[in-house]
Amino acid sequence: MKTLYIECNMGAAGDMLLASLAELTGDVKACEEKLNSIGIPDVTYQFEDSVKCGIKGTHAHVTALGVEEDEHLHEHTHEGHVHSHEHTHEHEHPHGGDEHHHEHSREELENDFPHGHDHVHGDHSHGGDEHHHEHGDHEHHHEHGDHEHSEHEHHHHAHMSDIENIINGLNVSEKVKSDALAVYGLIAEAESKAHGRPVTDIHFHEVGTMDAVADIVGVCVLLEQIKPDRIVVSPLATGFGQVRCAHGILPVPAPATASTIEGVPTYSGDVEGELLTPTGAALLKHFADSFGSRPVMAIEKTGYGMGKKDFPKANMLRTFIGISEDEGDKVVELRFNVDDMTGEEIGYATGVLMDSGALDVFTTPVFMKKNRPGILFTVLVKAEEKEKFAGLIFENTSTIGIRYVEMDRFKLARREEKVMTRFGEVRVKVSEGFGVTKAKPEYDDVAGITDRE
Repeated sequence: MKTLYIECNMGAAGDMLLASLAELTGDVKACEEKLNSIGIPDVTYQFEDSVKCGIKGTHAHVTALGVEEDEHLHEHTHEGHVHSHEHTHEHEHPHGGDEHHHEHSREELENDFPHGHDHVHGDHSHGGDEHHHEHGDHEHHHEHGDHEHSEHEHHHHAHMSDIENIINGLNVSEKVKSDALAVYGLIAEAESKAHGRPVTDIHFHEVGTMDAVADIVGVCVLLEQIKPDRIVVSPLATGFGQVRCAHGILPVPAPATASTIEGVPTYSGDVEGELLTPTGAALLKHFADSFGSRPVMAIEKTGYGMGKKDFPKANMLRTFIGISEDEGDKVVELRFNVDDMTGEEIGYATGVLMDSGALDVFTTPVFMKKNRPGILFTVLVKAEEKEKFAGLIFENTSTIGIRYVEMDRFKLARREEKVMTRFGEVRVKVSEGFGVTKAKPEYDDVAGITDRE
């Protein structure tokens, strides 16, 4: 089984994961050319060598409108366009020198986002010098960490609909588009929860930008190229302490990041600061098949994605690709009987459990005490989710007791391929392992072709 292991003991950002995956492909320059061809407006990818604590790796240098954006680790909800912002971060630049001067017009930025965004912030870390930006008729001075913006400055923000329009217009597969939008969906949900506002009201200030789109789409493209059968991710180091943002002083991890990593194994680590970005957290949560230590595997290649900040520990994300045996996995079988639910109620409960991520749900007619006809529910779930599904079962059925047993299972490695037929493109499920290969067309695609005939 082709296994990808992502090691995040120094935290994770989207650009670090992107750079590490590029190294795994074996041709970083080819990755750069491939990503620059997908059509993200006014965005350029450049992979460059980077050294942390004596270890050589790759840094993903992403520019939007010719400017590499600062890494802002929080997203903020804004209702208007006139704001006074104060951010604390450090800026470190590979170009050398203490001052940078960037000019880009408001019209250029507004062409990218219909709702505009004068400050296009991404998911990239910088280390500590002075910035001088001119945006159209406005001049901004950024000194050493605290960013002070005049209350007269006009800041624009991107809605989820803007992000969807950009991603859907890219020269990438439908799977990449679907994955990228799903990652943004996690970010939007976390923002909605953190700010207590509907997802439709969320304005992306710091992750909803062209360079963040580049990180997310780039990771999705490279994972599609690498095609791992499974992805295992280490527990995530978040860092600790406090950070200052537009809303005031916040703890690490910030509320939106904390919401994203619910259900994910994390720990603070021993580095003070914010190690885990919202984009990094959303990418890892979306793609991880499981979290834990590195499995037994024959490593074929190792990738090193470097951040920009310098810590006492090497600021890097490491990935391993290799072959591991399909060792099977642990599942839990939950069973319970009911004799007082209607067919409609049984169907509804089955749908809720499947939509919540159950591996399988099936029912068997049985005769219960007093010869009453009843239904035996069997629900297969991941071992770590048995309590979650026990709660869903009690909530959505009439049972007052559940039996469960933990068991091992053998399974074939599964992947999806697309096949062009004379009737159109059809997704095919391919399963391999134990010397066996099976292929089956996706029912919905076949049904869709039949409906068109």
